[in-house]
Amino acid sequence: MSRAIAVASDFDSVPSASSQPDVTVAAVAGVGAVVGVLVPASGSIPDGLPTRAELAAAGFTGARGKTLLLPGTPLQVAVGIGDPATLSSDAVRDVAAALALAAAGHARLALRLDTLSEHALRVEWFGAAVEGIVLARYEFTALRPPVGTPLEQVTLVAAPDQQSEAAAAARRGATLARATCISRDLANCPPAHLSAERMGDVALRLGAEAGLVVETFDRDQLLELRCGGLLGINGGSHDEPRMVKLTYAPDSPVGSMVWVGKGIMYDSGGISLKPADGTHATMKNDMAGAGSLLAAMLTLRDLGCRTSVTGYLMCTDNMPSGSALKMGDVITARNGTTVEVANTDAEGRLVMMDALVMAAEDKPDAIIDIATLTGASMRALGTLVAGVMGNDQGVIDQVLAAARATDERAWQLPLERAYRRQLDSDVAHISNLGGPNAGAITAALFLEEFVDGTPWAHVDIAGTALADPPGGWRPRGCTGFGARLLAELALSFHK
Repeated sequence: MSRAIAVASDFDSVPSASSQPDVTVAAVAGVGAVVGVLVPASGSIPDGLPTRAELAAAGFTGARGKTLLLPGTPLQVAVGIGDPATLSSDAVRDVAAALALAAAGHARLALRLDTLSEHALRVEWFGAAVEGIVLARYEFTALRPPVGTPLEQVTLVAAPDQQSEAAAAARRGATLARATCISRDLANCPPAHLSAERMGDVALRLGAEAGLVVETFDRDQLLELRCGGLLGINGGSHDEPRMVKLTYAPDSPVGSMVWVGKGIMYDSGGISLKPADGTHATMKNDMAGAGSLLAAMLTLRDLGCRTSVTGYLMCTDNMPSGSALKMGDVITARNGTTVEVANTDAEGRLVMMDALVMAAEDKPDAIIDIATLTGASMRALGTLVAGVMGNDQGVIDQVLAAARATDERAWQLPLERAYRRQLDSDVAHISNLGGPNAGAITAALFLEEFVDGTPWAHVDIAGTALADPPGGWRPRGCTGFGARLLAELALSFHK
């Protein structure tokens, strides 16, 4: 029995997989619910609220995201929406989060969207509202009881002729919010409680419940598969590695994708040890790519996705020891490519390279990888925007469209192949590290070596995996970034 599993005996479930609020659409708010009422910055005020002058006297102007609690029965919260003509799904998600935080001590919330009918209410806003409320109130409770008040019920108030479509949109929003919460749970879990082996166990249980075919591969099986990258990084670890293969196969699929997720359960840097600063404490989330991939795949059946998706979770920790990889070592990928290890802290690309080879062998319509890969991406784009690169503009455009649809923001960086020479090695086919500049690009160029020309996009979430600063529907801790983006991509994917 590994040390991680012995320690993790109290981490037998992913709380967000089972503890989500009931979400309903109705003509009236539920009994006992705190009712959010949307108020524009100008024009008429919804019935049942104080006058605009009275609201203004209390400091409430209707500016977007601003709230004012109004005592009474039921307790109401005026929620500003600014100019209704500028509302979007993103804005509704933010406004709903503001309600959830203003009523943080209450378990039952209702949001009146029926007041927006005159402003061309869009049905997808019901889903965005659910996401905003649920994600804003997320709390990691795997290892202690909740500090805040858990949500029990979310009611969205809709006009009678909107309720059927609104209910479908709300269910979709609840499914996507649950996926993000699962991804957050996994990334927030300390490394001694979530080893690679335990990640495989979680995938087996949740995947079976979601209709996925789940296979796990241990060290001996990885040797047979010639997965030199994952085995090489695992060399310094006390715990076993795991590759987890997830398969979603709908009837009459309209396209096929393979996803690859970096699952470094804890990244010390290996022999290239990270500095002894706050960076170390965040490295439990270096498996956020694998976590978001797993969470996204759990949604596909419930959302009626018609794209077939295969996912690979490449899981191990990266630790220093007498058996760890050393700088200058050469490892061999599944396809025979030899790789000089110039830095053991550039490990994510090594654990993913063999999965990319296997992905290309399947000849899908597209390959997508997602990883907390480079600090360079975070330096360039900050903590709110992921970097996207690839070899096929059509696939990249679909990733960017999914990012816009979910407000999981992304920006395309150039895959400048003139930088490829930085990865040249004197002793192997390629080195795992480029020069001091353009680190996000050289990392992507390394990954491209293993996709064999298959249409491919790489999503670098190093900056976006942790809420910094927290706020709105991105509370403190790991964000779960990528779960909703990947699910949206699968739903909208076309060849």
